[in-house]
Amino acid sequence: MDVALSPMMAASSSLLPSGSLLQSLILLSNEVAFEENSPFVQARTISTMRRRIKLLAFLFEEVQESNCALPLSSILCLTELFSVIRRVKILIQSCEEGSCLWSLLQTETISNQFYQLVKEIGRVLDILPLSLLKLTDDTREQVELLHRQAKRLEFSANAREIQRRTELLQLMSKNKERNYKNKGLAEVGKVEEIFSSVGLRSLMDCDEEISKLEAEAFKQAGAGGITVVSNINNLISLVMHSKTVIFSTKENENAEETFNLQFQHSNKHLDHSSSSKSLIPIPDDFRCPISLDFMRDPVIVSSGHTYDRYSIAQWIDSGHHVCPKSNQRLIHMALIPNYALKSLMQQWCQENNISMNEPKKPYSSSYELERSNRKSYPSDEPIDHISASKAASDTVKMTAEFLVGKLATGSPDIQRQAAYELRLLAKSGMDNRRMIAEAGAIPFLVTLLKSGDPRIEENAVTALFNLAIFNNNKILIVAAGAIDNITHILESGKTMEARENAAATLFSLTMVDEFKITIGASPKAIPALVRLLKDGNPVGKRDAATALCNLALYSANKACIVVAGAVPLLIDLLTDDKAGITDEALQALSLVMGCSEGLQEIRNSRVLVPSLIDLVRFGSPKGKESSITLLLGLCKDGGEEVGRRLLLNPRSIPSLQSLAADGSLKAKRKADALLRLLNRCCFQSLSHVEMQNV
Repeated sequence: MDVALSPMMAASSSLLPSGSLLQSLILLSNEVAFEENSPFVQARTISTMRRRIKLLAFLFEEVQESNCALPLSSILCLTELFSVIRRVKILIQSCEEGSCLWSLLQTETISNQFYQLVKEIGRVLDILPLSLLKLTDDTREQVELLHRQAKRLEFSANAREIQRRTELLQLMSKNKERNYKNKGLAEVGKVEEIFSSVGLRSLMDCDEEISKLEAEAFKQAGAGGITVVSNINNLISLVMHSKTVIFSTKENENAEETFNLQFQHSNKHLDHSSSSKSLIPIPDDFRCPISLDFMRDPVIVSSGHTYDRYSIAQWIDSGHHVCPKSNQRLIHMALIPNYALKSLMQQWCQENNISMNEPKKPYSSSYELERSNRKSYPSDEPIDHISASKAASDTVKMTAEFLVGKLATGSPDIQRQAAYELRLLAKSGMDNRRMIAEAGAIPFLVTLLKSGDPRIEENAVTALFNLAIFNNNKILIVAAGAIDNITHILESGKTMEARENAAATLFSLTMVDEFKITIGASPKAIPALVRLLKDGNPVGKRDAATALCNLALYSANKACIVVAGAVPLLIDLLTDDKAGITDEALQALSLVMGCSEGLQEIRNSRVLVPSLIDLVRFGSPKGKESSITLLLGLCKDGGEEVGRRLLLNPRSIPSLQSLAADGSLKAKRKADALLRLLNRCCFQSLSHVEMQNV
């Protein structure tokens, strides 16, 4: 494939600037590879991953030093590596900054995440055209060795950490039971040993760990399920109980004194940007018209207005070609630094002792972009050069046409790589998605969904998912007869990633109302989604649940979802800590309850009501609203049996009263309505008893 594509890529590559990409790769790789600090949990795995990234850093430096034009296929692969390495960095940071005890409980899951990232590196190196890059023999051999190791790697978790996790779970169980009986801490020596192994060696360490666990409990409330939140609360209880038993009063005083000194010292060097905003008004001219935040890097667009670079680049890369403030069409996409304004801003910051450090970039709130960024595709971070010039657009168009030709006439190997490169190209912005569709890629990708080759099918369905993010392409995909072929992948795809992306593609297509009807009418689509809900990994289950939620918005689909067996699976997922889709499962249940079949099956469940009561108490704000909606719906219109079950549960009334006092407006209203309904139910029961006594 390298030979087949190289003439075209060599001709077009000079039109795409690759220097900024290589520089970003080098900086990111060095940040990951040469960081000295390592967490106590996953230390060996992180050390090995850093060595792999270090080898890639040498590769990027040599490519940059060669100062040669890169083929577009190489740029796509390098962009993919940037995405993978960035996710490596985020995963390492989460291990370093998160709760060490929670990381220990999740050690197998985290190890699997590192394993999947290594396999993704291997898949990218499969098609990286090393023969077209000017590399020294030593670097080439090291990269090839890394490639072979990534391909051969088998999943394994640290046996010592698995043993510690088992011991920790046993201690949590014992201490939970002893707390109920008002007894002291069990196995103090074992607790101290485990705490020491994960870096908890002082009172201050324990206080910090409690804060991290509380933050984790809040984050997991809507995703992790009741079991996860319960485990975190047990950990908090264990740490709070243990810290006063294990550490002496003297150490407590020393720890507090040290903390106070460090806090006073850190305040002298603290970035005052956040606190200063509440004390010192920021001039309006220094705020970005899009984000309304303080501009870190002001740039001027062709209309003459100034924006923060990140905000306006994100606006442009989302497919907008007008000025957000004036609605004037942008005659070019160049972002020109506003040095005069930046100088005034720097002067103002110095006068007010405020830092202009670069802020962290926010994540997209769009499910489709968020879902696609979880995968092994390049980042959708705004990069000025993506749509900076007509030459770049022409290059993308020419490349898309060339790759479509290879899809149509190439051998299976050629088709496999062409589909992969289209999959990557479709992740780079709305214009790319439009031009790929205009090049005629969609019908060929749809046909390849039944090629019989697992990798071709996976790349084709993922490319279609990426293309479907552009709304006009949704119509073209359905018009090409894709629904049956996508359902085929969802039903019998050879890889789990292909099945996940098929479900995500169906979800994306259901954003168009008429396609909810079309997909629901397909006899195999809903049963295949329900099967993925049962057999899939956590990502697959989430994709299936979100697709079912969207389909359930059309009334005729609700009964089909119930008949396919979704209700028991959704109820089980409420307490599945590994799946982590509590809110999605609640939403799906509340939707299918709108048909008589769904309402009856939900009412027949004996485990749902206790779970909903716990979710009213421990769930996320969204989860609490869905839970109270379900409970109210179950108790209305002949739901006396559910009402009696609620009255018999000692946790139900306090939980509902708490929600009525502290919940959202919608949750308060429904909690009040349910309490009134239960009150009538209780009164009727008492009247019935009195009548019998008479």
